[in-house]
Amino acid sequence: QVQLVESGGGLVQAGDSLRLSCAASGRTLSIDAMGWFRQAPGKEREFVAAISWRGGSTLYADSVKGRFTISRDNAKNMVYLQMNSLKPEDTAVYYCAASPRGLRLPAARSYDYWGQGTQVTVSS
Repeated sequence: QVQLVESGGGLVQAGDSLRLSCAASGRTLSIDAMGWFRQAPGKEREFVAAISWRGGSTLYADSVKGRFTISRDNAKNMVYLQMNSLKPEDTAVYYCAASPRGLRLPAARSYDYWGQGTQVTVSS
């Protein structure tokens, strides 16, 4: 099994930056890709970004492309989400997720393991 623990959420102003971290433990060799999702009140969970665990290729939602960067440190079993130029519409609970198969990564169904979520609030 894989366990994911997130950190780095908080309250910031529009235009500020924030970095989220996710630590993976357990059967980390079974991870093929990791991703970030977010969910705002009254909205469905949406894809933000994903990264191939071994190759490092990335995928981003159009709404965050050019502002957010996903990265990973395999030696430390860590994945990060660097968020720049934050907007109020980025406000949501952000979830880290791990997929055993690096296929159809924008779909939540592709991920078997999820973190507890961390709140990001961007004020205007």
